[in-house]
Amino acid sequence: MTDALIRHPAITAGRRWVIKIGSALLTDDGRGLDVVRIRQWVDQMAELRASGVELILVSSGAVAAGMHRLGWSQRPESMELLQAAAAVGQTKLVQTYEDMFQRHQLHTAQILLTHEDLSDRRRYLNARSTLRALLPLPVIPIVNENDTVVTDEIRFGDNDTLGALVTNLVEADTLILLTDQDGLFSADPRFNPAAHLISRASASDPRLRGMATGGGALGRGGMATKVRAAALASRSGAVTVIAGGRNADVLTRLRRGDMLGTELTPELEPLAARKQWLAGQLQTRGELTLDAGAVQALTQKGKSLLAVGVLDAKGAFRRGECVTLVTEQGVALGRGLINYDRNDAVKLCRQPSSRFESILGFVDEPELIHRDNLVLL
Repeated sequence: MTDALIRHPAITAGRRWVIKIGSALLTDDGRGLDVVRIRQWVDQMAELRASGVELILVSSGAVAAGMHRLGWSQRPESMELLQAAAAVGQTKLVQTYEDMFQRHQLHTAQILLTHEDLSDRRRYLNARSTLRALLPLPVIPIVNENDTVVTDEIRFGDNDTLGALVTNLVEADTLILLTDQDGLFSADPRFNPAAHLISRASASDPRLRGMATGGGALGRGGMATKVRAAALASRSGAVTVIAGGRNADVLTRLRRGDMLGTELTPELEPLAARKQWLAGQLQTRGELTLDAGAVQALTQKGKSLLAVGVLDAKGAFRRGECVTLVTEQGVALGRGLINYDRNDAVKLCRQPSSRFESILGFVDEPELIHRDNLVLL
């Protein structure tokens, strides 16, 4: 980890940004929508848009805004009350953005997503097409999780993750995560006076997880989710900046190259679009346990997954669904789209491809997962 002297060109010259603003910022730590600050961010986004930067805004705040309107001081635990708060707050949140962007002759487009929208390949491509069609228009797409209908099983978990998935979806150059902290510190600065700001690091640096802390009362995220989001965004080659949203002119200063916050950079070449989508799957339908030979074939030789190297198949998956690949020690290795239903896959475990027809009476594919439909984590 080193201090950065020059901003990454994706920040100062990239053509497409995804900006995520958290609940604590938008609602002034729970005291209702902070209209003054929202206007400042909108003014900065309008300036960026006028300079040619395509923008997508991932906005938290619906639940927190609804809580304030309903007079609730604590975030509810039940899904039903969270959905009710989101329904009450979402209209206020979007109307606030619409009024402020209209001052700059910009429209807003509300995009509400669930994980199912991005886990189904056809719906993923539809969402991608819609967002890409909006970007050249005088429109700021505003994305949020569809809290009013989402369930625990299909939720993203936090808008940092959603921001990273949207970054992958539209192949953005930069993901900006605005937070109530100045960036990622070496330790929690609230309890450790020796903590220092990390100016630049690799998004895949394993030491970052030990530095991150959990979320606050309003949001579901925290610094830990921002570190995970940066790693996910890096799969499409995007740079992530974690910066304090209360800093004056934070967005335009970042564009100018000012050293604010923490810059997390990708180390590897971007994954192909299909593999980006696979990497972003937060829920899988099953699990395959691989022997040491299969692990070596995938990690060192870039091979497809053959049934002969699979020890066990668990879950309720169907052909074409996403499954997790784990080692014999239970360590997640990757995920991929499987070519056989679970019942058939169980029969094929440890079997060579030459026996598929005698076992099943048919052959769909000679491998359980083709390497083009497989991504390592």
